[in-house]
Amino acid sequence: MTNEELEIEFQDAVDRVNAFKQPFPADTLLNLYAFYKKATNNYSRPSSKKAIINAFKTNALFQVQDISPNEAKRLYIDLVNKYFLYGK
Repeated sequence: MTNEELEIEFQDAVDRVNAFKQPFPADTLLNLYAFYKKATNNYSRPSSKKAIINAFKTNALFQVQDISPNEAKRLYIDLVNKYFLYGK
């Protein structure tokens, strides 16, 4: 798969998540958050008004620190596909 194909598939997965109106389980949301941040090289600090949520987000980011952005895209895509296949 080329980088361009990976980017298209990643954006499609992001669009599916953004269009979904029901809540995701917390663990899925944290993984999606961390993979997305890593995939897009967005290292801004979590900005929830609740300290506990920021702590969970920071921990999720810490867990993906050693993967590449492309690997994060692939993991994001896989998680979205798995969720929509089995999670609903």
